[in-house]
Amino acid sequence: MGEKDFNRFEQQNGLTFENKNLLVQAFTHRSYLNENRDAKLEHNERLEFLGDAVLELVVTDYLFKNFENKAEGELTAYRSALVNTTMLASVAMKLGMNDYLLLSRGESKDEGRARQYILADTFEALIGAFYLDQGYDKVAEFISKNLLSLLGTIVEKRLWQDSKSHFQEEAQERTGITPTYSTVKEIGPDHDKRFVVAVYLNDEHVVEGEGQSKQEAEQAAAEKALQSKRW
Repeated sequence: MGEKDFNRFEQQNGLTFENKNLLVQAFTHRSYLNENRDAKLEHNERLEFLGDAVLELVVTDYLFKNFENKAEGELTAYRSALVNTTMLASVAMKLGMNDYLLLSRGESKDEGRARQYILADTFEALIGAFYLDQGYDKVAEFISKNLLSLLGTIVEKRLWQDSKSHFQEEAQERTGITPTYSTVKEIGPDHDKRFVVAVYLNDEHVVEGEGQSKQEAEQAAAEKALQSKRW
């Protein structure tokens, strides 16, 4: 278990696990076991698999019951906004999970997007562990308190809508123009290429966005354009 005090994690978040090994397993990354072969632990990937399904069911159940007037497409977009990597990683950070991750020395040094993926996966593993330990009702209560409580902000700020769709809708409504995108630059070698894409409203060059794919760069450009236009 290393030097991590998982009792403290439970106290911080009002949790009480019957099976403490399940809780520790939820935080155990595969890389940790490669460096700690004598640790009597399993990694968290099976729990993550289970937690992903539990999370999807709890969120879907809530959306189905609370948004009776919404069509399937919009409900799917709401769910995607709630269970995407960025959102789950941010909830994991709020719960203090970053301090309890059991990682290899190499993985411990990784920050940024790589750490976000690990945090999101660990959050799903925690959900899987909690479900096995406490059952559906308790885990649904936990998800409701820590994740579904953010839905109001998502709906109000239209975070459920991807930036390109949102910018297109705003641009058409406000100016009657459909935005267009053009790749202006490719940076770096083939195995680590980054793209810079500009977004235009007719001849107006609005802003540029950067990403690891053209699609990601377009989303980044649209997000910056919404801010730039104060839309």
